[in-house]
Amino acid sequence: MLLVIDSATAACSAALIDGDRLIDERFELVGRGHAERLLPMIAELLGSRRPDAILVDCGPGSFTGVRVGLAAAHGLGIGWNVPVLGYSSMAAVAAAAGRMGTIAVALHGGHGQLFVQQFADAPLRPIDALRSLFPDEAAAAVDAEGIVGSGAEALVSARGHGNAADGLPRAADARLLPEELRSLPARPLYGRAPDAKPMG
Repeated sequence: MLLVIDSATAACSAALIDGDRLIDERFELVGRGHAERLLPMIAELLGSRRPDAILVDCGPGSFTGVRVGLAAAHGLGIGWNVPVLGYSSMAAVAAAAGRMGTIAVALHGGHGQLFVQQFADAPLRPIDALRSLFPDEAAAAVDAEGIVGSGAEALVSARGHGNAADGLPRAADARLLPEELRSLPARPLYGRAPDAKPMG
């Protein structure tokens, strides 16, 4: 039994999965406040159950949300002495979209930018690198007609064509990922450089 934790974006969710079978899940759109909501959500989900491993969304997303999820996953992993692995927000959104050929995932990245990455399916796999771009830059970089994610409308608007479908990563959708996309090292995928600059 695998506990999946996702707090990298405005959504906060946790799920219990067994292979590709969903046992139970919790999902909330919280915007902010992941640190206050995530652990109670996990406790409510688990009850007396104990997972054999933990899978966590490593980003990209909000810096705080990514760190909250990873800290919870590593802390629980140490406490339960179970392995902790990661997955990408982008891959989770692409997997939830179903088989659409080549699709682009666009998530709001802050400061007016979008996190963008394109995927092919059967099997699901990334076909370019994760980038953080302004919508007009993303429009020039993406050629897929199907665009999914919280930033899909902004990207379609910048391109002037394409099909947009809204979406955020959801812990339960990790069961749709192929093994190689749900066995990443559990460390942050921020997608862009930090806002804070070291003092000279």
